[in-house]
Amino acid sequence: MFNSNYKSEYNIHGGYSMKKLITVLCIFIFIFGAANIKAKGIESKDISNKLIRFHVIANSDNEVDQKLKLKVKDEVIKYIQPKLKNSKSIEESRSIIKENDKNIIKVAKEIVKKEGYDYKVSSTFGKENFPIKTYGNITLPSGNYEAYRILIGKGEGKNWWCVMFPPLCFVDITKGEVSYKDTEKEMKKVLSKDEYKSIDNTCNEKIILKFKILELIKSLR
Repeated sequence: MFNSNYKSEYNIHGGYSMKKLITVLCIFIFIFGAANIKAKGIESKDISNKLIRFHVIANSDNEVDQKLKLKVKDEVIKYIQPKLKNSKSIEESRSIIKENDKNIIKVAKEIVKKEGYDYKVSSTFGKENFPIKTYGNITLPSGNYEAYRILIGKGEGKNWWCVMFPPLCFVDITKGEVSYKDTEKEMKKVLSKDEYKSIDNTCNEKIILKFKILELIKSLR
């Protein structure tokens, strides 16, 4: 979603293009914004501790394995949606996921078998480190998140992911403004106003860049 291009752009008069100047200006604004977020005491752990992520990891990156991953994802969500959609807390969602783990794996295995594969299917539920990720109108910082993961076969392919609590897996992010409002509504149930503001990327790409900068600083340290 965010692509960096560091080649100098000059206009016919020999100066930087307007696009380049705006980009440079935005970087300073974004860094200043990141400092403000820090000053308010908001850190990635404040957000990561309030969410449960869901990942379905494909056997490999070849086309058929990636398609299989999406079919497994669709059926698992269809199964677990009625059970999670009314959850009022992360503790309740955690219990629901654990109680339904065997049935979720059963659903996933049935799809794998139906599609003609003999891949093993397993799951994990615990803390995992993730890089920054964008889902619709929110961008989550890198951090240690609680995550329920389904691994298909070797689990070496790209993964599909969403947020299980609050239940964003059931929001169709392809519906633009409608899904953005639903996402905002759900996230604000568990995050403070400032926390939500820190991950809201609807205005521009400042959130993504901010997290990229912070991630780079951490790596340099």
